[in-house]
Amino acid sequence: MNLDTIIGHENIKHQLKNAIEKGRFSHASIIVGEDGIGKSLIAKEIAKMLINRHEDRDYADIVEFNIKDKKSIGIDDIRLIIEEISKKPIEGNKKIVIMYKAHLITEVAQNAFLKTIEEPPEGVFIILLCESIKKMLDTIVSRCEIYKLSKLNFQQMKKFVEDKYNNLTKDEINSIIVFSDGIPGRIEKFIEDQSLQEIREFTLNIIKDVDNIDSYNYIYKHEPWLLKYKNNWEEILTCFLSYLRDGLIYKETGKEDFLLNIDKKDEIKYISEKFSFIKLNKMISIVNNTQDKLSSNVNFSLVFDEMLIKMREV
Repeated sequence: MNLDTIIGHENIKHQLKNAIEKGRFSHASIIVGEDGIGKSLIAKEIAKMLINRHEDRDYADIVEFNIKDKKSIGIDDIRLIIEEISKKPIEGNKKIVIMYKAHLITEVAQNAFLKTIEEPPEGVFIILLCESIKKMLDTIVSRCEIYKLSKLNFQQMKKFVEDKYNNLTKDEINSIIVFSDGIPGRIEKFIEDQSLQEIREFTLNIIKDVDNIDSYNYIYKHEPWLLKYKNNWEEILTCFLSYLRDGLIYKETGKEDFLLNIDKKDEIKYISEKFSFIKLNKMISIVNNTQDKLSSNVNFSLVFDEMLIKMREV
């Protein structure tokens, strides 16, 4: 693999290649993007280019720190990374340190990391991967080159799916692309994780039930499921939005050709007939607002309950 074989992010890839080829690649960089967007793939290709290697294998001078199963990265973790950064390269004269989930670094730990970010040893390049730059201190951000990865468009996602999975039908491909919302990593999760396929069914049932049962039973029926899959809240809300938008589109056009969830066309028709334009638009706003709240780490149970109540009331 190389940068050119990674689908999407053309402008970013051009900037990176240009900086590396001209010897202007920053000693400290931040690659920003949602989980599954391709940050680690790009970081590894950058690292190989910097040490002038091409094979897909482990290299002694490319060091990855991926601290798993922790809600935050503290000062003790950062001290270990600083210690590794201080060590000289083994195979050549350059060393690349890739740090995953940099948005989880605590404020105290970021301050402890600042001096190393500002002045790493000669030949050392630090690449931080993070999902939200808002969680990084301005003093860190200002000392790094920033590369923000955007979601892939439909055609790029289609190529990704077709290149990797050649046994899917057109309807299956479209459904997977909708669910993944421009993030390639979600495609692999969707195909390999049965629970994510169940999410599509359950979110559809929640929408269909909006006006069918009273508020208490509506929450009682659906809240346990939402909490069960709370770690997949982004996928849940993506499904809500795609179904509601399809309902709007079909209500306005009456045509199946424009539907994203074509495999659920009968259910989409039901949604479009059941809800008014006003209600569909208000439910979309409610889901978007829920997305903003969950991005800020607000209590899952309270936010989901509020979403269900408001969807009933509008």
